[in-house]
Amino acid sequence: MRVEVIMPQMGESIAEGTITKWLKQIGESVARDEPLFEISTDKVDAEIPSPAAGILVAVEHRESETVPINTVVAWLETDAAAAESVKAKPPVPKPSDAAAAPPAAAVPAVAPMPKSEKPVPPPPEKTEPAVEDESTRSSPLVRKMAAEHGIDLNRIQGTGLGSRVTKRDIMSYLENQETGARPAAPPPPPSAAAPSAVTPNWPGERAERVPMSTIRKKTAEHMVMSRRTSAHVTTVFEVDLTRVAKVREPLKELYLRQEGLKLTYLPFIAKAVIDALKAYPIVNSSVVEESILFKKDVNLGIAVALDWGLIVPVIKRADEKSLLGLSRSISELADRARSKQLKPDEVQGGTFTITNPGVYGSLFGTPIINQPQVAILGVGAVTKRPVVIDDAIAIRSMVYLALSFDHRIIDGAVADQFMAHIKRYLESPDSTYD
Repeated sequence: MRVEVIMPQMGESIAEGTITKWLKQIGESVARDEPLFEISTDKVDAEIPSPAAGILVAVEHRESETVPINTVVAWLETDAAAAESVKAKPPVPKPSDAAAAPPAAAVPAVAPMPKSEKPVPPPPEKTEPAVEDESTRSSPLVRKMAAEHGIDLNRIQGTGLGSRVTKRDIMSYLENQETGARPAAPPPPPSAAAPSAVTPNWPGERAERVPMSTIRKKTAEHMVMSRRTSAHVTTVFEVDLTRVAKVREPLKELYLRQEGLKLTYLPFIAKAVIDALKAYPIVNSSVVEESILFKKDVNLGIAVALDWGLIVPVIKRADEKSLLGLSRSISELADRARSKQLKPDEVQGGTFTITNPGVYGSLFGTPIINQPQVAILGVGAVTKRPVVIDDAIAIRSMVYLALSFDHRIIDGAVADQFMAHIKRYLESPDSTYD
């Protein structure tokens, strides 16, 4: 029996996904729930499990193709005898390949459906095109961005599948508005007759041109949009972590032995951040049109660097967790991010983000706010160095913490008070981490 493999919906606001890699080839067997292909969306990269055990007999969409949700992307054959008769076939040539392909008998990429299956209904008769509704040519995320910036989607020429308006189209439209330029028409698809232009290298330059990964492109769009949306300002505080280091030392072996966890400084800093967010709720908010939305829960985003880009898993209701709970959540989310096992709701709903470039030796940076949040904390490297304490020189474990905040709603004084609260929490002997 033939079984459809469809593009799943990886969250309410996600209308399409890009196939980044097929993990099985035509003719190979796959077990039920075994990873079959990888996809990348606006929110997450994920491995998609097989809906049934069988043989992969046909692939409808290649790698790098962006496919709407609920679209058939492949077929499985669960009948072993039927699968043996199916040979691997070349993919269906794209229209752009037709001119270059030599004349030959057409070979279907998908084996004919068994007679017992329902026949495919004939295409409906052509009718006059109806007026297209915004919801049919854009995703909820795009419509939300358009509403935030007061953009009429009917004025934008979509470059997505079926002329859908994409997030990139919105970004391009906003850039053209700022520069006063008129939006350029979308480029025609590349074809054998009219190859796409390639920017040449400088004479004598040794270079390799590699396309951006899907998650890299999404990150780039998100960062540019954030810089355009928020008035970024950064304040930097120096914090003495010597007391935290003393508390951490006996717990390191205990956590490793009992929980299999490597206890870092990050859960301690997260505890201090959560306490400060409760004291200064404006930092745990977002901007909605001309209103400020104060969030009741602290959903803490922890940036994770991957080989193929950056992703920010979210610890939901982090304010309810102990030091051990935070340490476990940070470790588990990071592991699932690296193995592409995150669920869509685990990368959504964050109210504040911590990024930790210090693990690579950076002293401090000026991170870009993760929209729609209004602040992000950058953690530098923890280093031992001489400092002056009570007119004496001592060796202390020091770190720089950098807060980038949205100056539209957070004043500099409030940002510094927030950071001073974190500093006191980490340096005070009275702080608890239960």
